Amino acid sequence: MTGLVYKSTGSNYWVKADSGEFFECRIKGKFRIQGIKSTNPIAVGDVVDFDIEISAGKEIGVIKHIHDRINYLARRSVNLSKQLHILAANIDQAFLLVTLNNPPTLTGFIDRFLATCEAYDIKVVILFNKSDTYQGDAVFELKFLKQIYEKIGYACYEISAKQGTHTELLRNLMTGKITLLAGHSGVGKSTLVNSLDAALSLKTKNISEQHQQGQHTTTFAEMYDLGFGAGIIDSPGIKGFGIFDMEKEEIGHFFPEFFALKSQCRFHNCLHLEEPGCAVKEALEKEEVAWSRYQNYVQMLDGDSNYREDIYAVE
Repeated sequence: MTGLVYKSTGSNYWVKADSGEFFECRIKGKFRIQGIKSTNPIAVGDVVDFDIEISAGKEIGVIKHIHDRINYLARRSVNLSKQLHILAANIDQAFLLVTLNNPPTLTGFIDRFLATCEAYDIKVVILFNKSDTYQGDAVFELKFLKQIYEKIGYACYEISAKQGTHTELLRNLMTGKITLLAGHSGVGKSTLVNSLDAALSLKTKNISEQHQQGQHTTTFAEMYDLGFGAGIIDSPGIKGFGIFDMEKEEIGHFFPEFFALKSQCRFHNCLHLEEPGCAVKEALEKEEVAWSRYQNYVQMLDGDSNYREDIYAVE
């Protein structure tokens, strides 16, 4: 049988067969050594072939084959730095939920996520959640960040998952597609899913007052079918986003505003650091390129591939 992986716990998989029936599946040990260098050889969104076997009087699927992926999104594993962890496969787009506070999302995290999606050719929509709670300087900060990312081509929306603002707009963006929902713990991913389709009633938790971070309500990535003809993958809260398998010479390609200027640099292999005649540095001095983006790019060049925001290092 052939089916789509809806949930993975690392050892067991819930697969929806073409018939619409769900099966609990596993993989054989040999499967893990067939050239798959990730912490999770099978990810949510994978199309797999499986056989049904009887074990202890119970039907269980045994996955025999993974179909070729259209794409996938992966980051470097925090605990196993030489391996990658696949967040999801065969996705049409990603929604990145960002909150300015409660909990804070730093631009370093945003830019690493965006660069990785550019590398894997995945469209990203940035959703600034909890917009109804911002006052004073936070309102100006939100407008400033939106301007930075809209200028370089990313669609940005101010939403309140709790109040259900822009719900219809998001449904229109998602209809007929599979969307990955990503962001830190506590930014409101599960709340947003509930606002899109209240029939799901996913569990939500309040933010930890001590550390201003989420409680990791979602433990494993899981896909849900939404009533308006869309699929959404709710991912666990991501504390840090280690980039994987990017050469220094490539990183600038995944910053759209840098890539657009690259042909104007004096040297074709310009890293936009101290090289003379660098169009990116010239644009930076003219404030045509955001300093935050440039600083995060330099940090990625420095090899800090296990970047982790300090505020999220407390377990």
